[in-house]
Amino acid sequence: MNETQRSILEALADGPVSGPELAESLDVSRAAIWKQIDGLRDAGFEIESGPTGYELVDVTAYTGPTVEYGLEAPFSVEYHDSIGSTNARARELATEGEADVAVLADEQTGGRGRLERAWSAPSGGVWVSVLTRPEITPAQAPLYTLAASVAMARAIREAGVDARIKWPNDVVIPVGEDGDYRKLAGILTEMEGETDRVEWIAVGMGINANIDADSLPEGATTIRDEAGDVDRRLFVQRVLEEFDAYRNALESVVPAWRDLALTLGQRVRIDRTAGDIVGEAVDVTDAGALVVATEDGEQTVSAGDCEHLRPV
Repeated sequence: MNETQRSILEALADGPVSGPELAESLDVSRAAIWKQIDGLRDAGFEIESGPTGYELVDVTAYTGPTVEYGLEAPFSVEYHDSIGSTNARARELATEGEADVAVLADEQTGGRGRLERAWSAPSGGVWVSVLTRPEITPAQAPLYTLAASVAMARAIREAGVDARIKWPNDVVIPVGEDGDYRKLAGILTEMEGETDRVEWIAVGMGINANIDADSLPEGATTIRDEAGDVDRRLFVQRVLEEFDAYRNALESVVPAWRDLALTLGQRVRIDRTAGDIVGEAVDVTDAGALVVATEDGEQTVSAGDCEHLRPV
């Protein structure tokens, strides 16, 4: 969305405005106003022409400009009807020097999760990768994954679903009392940097939103199945706004994560290349590592696959 279009939308937010008034206030021709209005309509803004001028009637489309409209976070939004991978596109934008861009897609055809696992990302879900250039050290980078999981969980809870967080990067729905769950969302974080600083981080978030759960792999669920469809435009805005708030207050990320964690207090197995760790998940460190109480004492795990086990 260009600046003229932004200015037009700001003017229309207060009610109908005539073409001549818009042209005069923006110091452009009436033909230019018509062209920009036409572009906004193509982008999904329902703008009607009446005796009192142009009027913004509704915003329901799921596009980059409509998501940017009313977004209370400093991200530009690049939308795709279909894309191989939003994270791959975010990496391309990183090489071009871009920052604070949210790459959004209706569907991904080459989505992937951790360890190159396939990730089903059909139309109707929320698939977004946020490219940022934070002034942090690589040791702090895991906090961005935790921040994304908190942001997603909070937005999902606002939609009426009891979303919780499974370490390190899944948002899940609890099932029963033994730590079982159905997976609702996941995160894939990629970064580039040097020893003492991060060059860029791309946080890819995938949320099973307006999708039928029976079309997904076993063990997955969706917002639709749990609470009904959401307005994806408004939902994405909430995710981005929450993520922006937490990335600017990293000291609040771990406490917020603890409040939403399903993993803490669970008996877990952490699958690592250096060997499995089995014990009770008791805490998460300020850097996002999981603290596990084992028979040999507490161990801190910074990476690995976490499996919730039934209580002994």
